[in-house]
Amino acid sequence: MNGRKLLKTAADLGLITAIALSAIGELSASSGPVEATSGPDGNKLAVTVNPLKPPVQGSIPVAFLVSDGAVIIDFCGPWEVFQDVNIPGRSNAPFRLYTVAETTAPIRASGGMRIVPDYTLTNAPAPKVIVIPAQSEPSAAVLEWIRKSTKNTDVTMSVCTGAFVLAKTGLLSGKAATTFHAAFRPFAIQFPDIHLKRGARFVEDGNLASAGGLSSGIDLALRVVERYFGREIAQKTAYNMEYQGQGWMNPDSNQIYASMPVSTAEHPLCPVCGMDVDLATAPKSVFKDKTYYFCSQDDKATFDAAPDKFADATRTR
Repeated sequence: MNGRKLLKTAADLGLITAIALSAIGELSASSGPVEATSGPDGNKLAVTVNPLKPPVQGSIPVAFLVSDGAVIIDFCGPWEVFQDVNIPGRSNAPFRLYTVAETTAPIRASGGMRIVPDYTLTNAPAPKVIVIPAQSEPSAAVLEWIRKSTKNTDVTMSVCTGAFVLAKTGLLSGKAATTFHAAFRPFAIQFPDIHLKRGARFVEDGNLASAGGLSSGIDLALRVVERYFGREIAQKTAYNMEYQGQGWMNPDSNQIYASMPVSTAEHPLCPVCGMDVDLATAPKSVFKDKTYYFCSQDDKATFDAAPDKFADATRTR
């Protein structure tokens, strides 16, 4: 039995259970906007549906924009979500998935994964959903492709520091967004005209959306599934994936990251990203008689280029 048949069997066997689990708060995309509900602990478990209309026939084209350094979970997590959606009575897959890059030359994703892109920027099918993972610095051509394509997308979504790529298009100016928690500080400094939401699992603003770090992309993808096909389909997809995260129903579920850790003399943090440093090996700089330690040489270079922007971010030894 191959993987696709196994998923189909799991969907059939798990249908009753999945429906039972989704009975409370079940929403349908056809029911129109519904306000958030609360769980037993009082936390919000749902957001306004804000439905999207899937095509009557055919699949929804989803473009995964990739380049060297693309972080695997950022795009493979959402890819798994979209490929696992099963709509009863439909013979075709609900989503058509493909990768897009500047050329079709192989790229190296995080961890060394080799990927041969399906399409280039010039011949890629017009997407209705774009997924932008963390990746290398975008070229002017990539940014222009995002701008043009987003004019006709239902959702253009970034994952993790893919938010920097989306922000560089200018499309997020004046809008709300989030990113990887260790990138909050540089994101806020680099894009002061974007309302950064710390502690958000994902943020939606018009047809733009952004997820927090790494696994947050799975939740935003499930949220997109819900908007197209309703709560029950999204819950069945999560159930069949054995994904138990609830973040896709609660965009404010990343509150653990809302407040940055405090740097101390005994436990200094990188003033650029706010993460732990290894004092034995960390690069360091002295500014106004204070020593600052960094996670990497890149962070040190960022600090050294504009120390006043970061000097107040942490107390140091």
